[in-house]
Amino acid sequence: MRKFNIRKVLDGLTAGSSSASQQQQQQQHPAGNREPEIQETLQSEHFQLCKTVRHGFPYQPSALAFDPVQKILAVGTQTGALRLFGRPGVECYCQHDSGAAVIQLQFLINEGALVSALADDTLHLWNLRQKRPAILHSLKFCRERVTFCHLPFQSKWLYVGTERGNIHIVNVESFTLSGYVIMWNKAIELSSKSHPGPVVHISDNPMDEGKLLIGFESGTVVLWDLKSKKADYRYTYDEAIHSVAWHHEGKQFICSHSDGTLTIWNVRSPAKPIQTITPHGKQLKDGKKPEPCKPILKVEFKTTRSGEPFIILSGGLSYDTVGRRPCLTVMHGKSTAVLEMDYSIVDFLTLCETPYPNDFQEPYAVVVLLEKDLVLIDLAQNGYPIFENPYPLTIHESPVTCCEYFADCPVDLIPALYSVGARQKRQGYSKKEWPINGGNWGLGVQSYPEIIITGHADGSVKFWDASAITLQVLYKLKTSKVFEKSRNKDERPNTDIVDEDPYAIQIISWCPESRMLCIAGVSAHVIIYRFSKQEVITEVIPMLEVRLLYEINDVESPEGEQAPPLPTPVGGSTPQPIPPQSHPSTSSSSSDGLRDNVPCLKVKSSPLKQSPGYQTELVIQLVWVGGEPPQQITSLAVNSSYGLVVFGNCNGIAMVDYLQKAVLLNLGTIELYGSNDPYRREPRSPRKSRQPSGAGLCDISEGTVVPEDRCKSPTSAKMSRKLSLPTDLKPDLDIKDNSFSRSRSSSVTSIDKESREAISALHFCETFTRKADSSPSPCLWVGTTLGTVLVIALNLPPGGEQRLLQPVIVSPSGTILRLKGAILRMAFLDTTGCLVPPAYESWREHNVPEEKDEKEKLKKRRPVSVSPSSSQEISENQYAVICSEKQAKVISLPTQNCAYKQNITETSFVLRGDIVALSNSICLACFCANGHIMTFSLPSLRPLLDVYYLPLTNMRIARTFCFANNGQALYLVSPTEIQRLTYSQETCENLQEMLGELFTPLETPEAPNRGFFKGLFGGGAQSLDREELFGESSSGKASRSLAQHIPGPGGIEGVKGAASGVVGELARARLALDERGQKLGDLEERTAAMLSSADSFSKHAHEMMLKYKDKKWYQF
Repeated sequence: MRKFNIRKVLDGLTAGSSSASQQQQQQQHPAGNREPEIQETLQSEHFQLCKTVRHGFPYQPSALAFDPVQKILAVGTQTGALRLFGRPGVECYCQHDSGAAVIQLQFLINEGALVSALADDTLHLWNLRQKRPAILHSLKFCRERVTFCHLPFQSKWLYVGTERGNIHIVNVESFTLSGYVIMWNKAIELSSKSHPGPVVHISDNPMDEGKLLIGFESGTVVLWDLKSKKADYRYTYDEAIHSVAWHHEGKQFICSHSDGTLTIWNVRSPAKPIQTITPHGKQLKDGKKPEPCKPILKVEFKTTRSGEPFIILSGGLSYDTVGRRPCLTVMHGKSTAVLEMDYSIVDFLTLCETPYPNDFQEPYAVVVLLEKDLVLIDLAQNGYPIFENPYPLTIHESPVTCCEYFADCPVDLIPALYSVGARQKRQGYSKKEWPINGGNWGLGVQSYPEIIITGHADGSVKFWDASAITLQVLYKLKTSKVFEKSRNKDERPNTDIVDEDPYAIQIISWCPESRMLCIAGVSAHVIIYRFSKQEVITEVIPMLEVRLLYEINDVESPEGEQAPPLPTPVGGSTPQPIPPQSHPSTSSSSSDGLRDNVPCLKVKSSPLKQSPGYQTELVIQLVWVGGEPPQQITSLAVNSSYGLVVFGNCNGIAMVDYLQKAVLLNLGTIELYGSNDPYRREPRSPRKSRQPSGAGLCDISEGTVVPEDRCKSPTSAKMSRKLSLPTDLKPDLDIKDNSFSRSRSSSVTSIDKESREAISALHFCETFTRKADSSPSPCLWVGTTLGTVLVIALNLPPGGEQRLLQPVIVSPSGTILRLKGAILRMAFLDTTGCLVPPAYESWREHNVPEEKDEKEKLKKRRPVSVSPSSSQEISENQYAVICSEKQAKVISLPTQNCAYKQNITETSFVLRGDIVALSNSICLACFCANGHIMTFSLPSLRPLLDVYYLPLTNMRIARTFCFANNGQALYLVSPTEIQRLTYSQETCENLQEMLGELFTPLETPEAPNRGFFKGLFGGGAQSLDREELFGESSSGKASRSLAQHIPGPGGIEGVKGAASGVVGELARARLALDERGQKLGDLEERTAAMLSSADSFSKHAHEMMLKYKDKKWYQF
């Protein structure tokens, strides 16, 4: 992981640069009206940007390896990423700089090192003995393509097969080539007229290290004698080979072929295989060969002491099984189990009790790497059940369409979500512990609860515990449960606003304190959920239909309209609760036959059983108007204290009282302005064109033009909003070259764009609505895509029963503020500069009958307004912080003077802005389309951090990037992975302690006992002095032009890696550690542990140590 160098901005200079605008502002106010000075504590040294962890399934996996002693799993990907998994909670992500695909991985078993082979013909040696693995050496092959590698257990010589059919040998300590080469023309028979093809397999005979089995793609297999440098036996078969595996006694091996057959060979009988099996072939009656099947891509041959061996293979299905899912086949004795997989198999490995290839293998599990999943099969239990996967690899179960990040949540939230989520777990898993359990957890320095919420294309919402840089799924909510599913394609008249994924989540608004959840979906639907620990059966799902209409020549009443049970539309300003017994009719069409007053989805009419967790409180749907589908929702906010939800799109805004189930406000955007509209607008003809499909939400590639969805994030205001702009509103995105250049010149004059002014930000708060106000009152601040902020006053009835009987009165206040660019985020500060969160009502169980006393208490209850201003003197002021795509302003209230202003970007635009808490203070954090991450102090908007982080390469990043409190941020880095980062200096410093350890000093298991008679009469494992054979003294030097050695950066911790490091190494580490600020004590203890592990290793493997002398690990 790279740390970014930060251009630290001198506070004096920044104050000077931003003071020009402040001086102008202050010159406009009389001296008596000057803003009181607020002491700001955040400085630029509080900020530093670095990646922390990556969660989720490795995107486009390509290789797999396992260390059976350390119990660590490694996965390589097509983009050059390396993911290492130990016990649940111990994970690590590394990246090869070249970005070339990983074709093979090989652990140096129990050595804390890993060799990766890449598609660009480079080999890399990774040191895993440090928390952030680093490359110690690289070797680039210049003249040959690498196709296969093999590193025998406890050997330092790596065999490398190439496309030309040659085998080279690499010393993994020094990462240099040996002069010993096995040339293809020496390996095959001289009489052979054709090239045998690339090397597809290399392995040494388990009982004789001097014999090397080489598999060529064409079907030739050669047993090569390393000492005599000639072929002992050659085995030919007329079908291409995909893989080869030994029986542990070294007398037989098995090959898998491209026609779906397996051939088993006796080492000493090269003429023909002793057995040919077609596992999935139909046996024909008259003794003919079975029909050919698909290639068997890999086979493994594993023996057990107490029974038949296991033959495990992938592929090989017959060609007539069209549409059948990919399978793993386990053959054990006479039984054959075919295990279907959800995705195609990339690779699999059998996990065995012993690392020694010449011992009974005793397989206990198979790890299967699929294209989009990792499956572990228990071989010891009947029926081969799978293990329950403890890693967070299901982020992409349905494509992520939006996400939210909440740091520093109420402490009771995670246990509450976990308890309702625990009931959702599937049954039938293996009863055993997850066997990949290597490494050790880091120290949990961060103690605050963090929650990530992901919204998905199938309408599901997942809650994740993200505390202390780990990730674990807590609870999954299916929002589509309230709608009727169409049973066949002809029954889809209502969902045709989008072609697929009609339930996809676009916006999530969540209040952690009250646990109220509100989602907006792609079919212009909003659902409000209440959290309950009790199961309920809802007889009739409460629903409202809203007709949001954009019209300049105002025909209908601008006040709240609501579709009553009759199909005739009625305009009226009095909120009407819907009759509980029936749904509004959804079968209306206007006189000219155009679809009208019809929602996009049909709500279920049957009773709905709602499990403990999130339960539907109200479904709100926008309806078709005169043949035009409803426009997608662009912003959403919910407030538990007021009992209100508000949402807007490019037609207007609607507010709903979810306690009384009534529409309070339904206005076109222009009607919000009243007579103050600053724009010249012209009537437009109704659009007959269909809305852009929401299908693009699913998997956004660079070239897709979809509504630009920006995901919202938790602000410290405990409130979430989102900006999501329809395509016709968003200024031009030059998608072709991914440069996201925008033409802004026409945005003020373009009638088309003005006529589609969308609601882009919503914020409930208790503040000053008008200039003349003497005290704060509940209101809603509305931001639009043209940079306007409007304020709507809310008059709420008293709490208790009165709240359900008296109407909420809503009225535009006339207050209008202007900024450049679409409004993204709003927040409020009190007179001391502290954040004023929106009022909220603390969570309580609603489904329990209340006692009388409780009812009395409830009547007297006032909503919790955590606004400090309410307890202060009435005359004290507040500040509104408003962030748009181009600039930020701090407005003093109630005077509405601009106290501070900062132009964030001239040439780009802000994608995400959040007001967040950090180090007992607050700041504004912004992510720009040009890849810059910036933070500004509040209220003075001094620049504190400006780092070029990453270019905006696709819309996925734009839609999912969000900042959270305490210096946390995240985005979806690939369709399957979340990347977390921090912009806090303190977290960057603590990160080293928080990361888990991959390597644990462990003793290597004892070698298998050869037995008395084998020792007496020979037999048993034959060893080989590879050093003598491959070393420079006997084999000479390799050609320099063949491969180039590249020393790796190695990381300073690489010095601690070698267990043989003594005082000199420690001294070197000491100097470097001082520079890195790491703790030396830890290092000395760990090095001591490694030294002692090396001692014990030498006792247990004395023969081995004599052979290698002191060359146990790579040389520095």
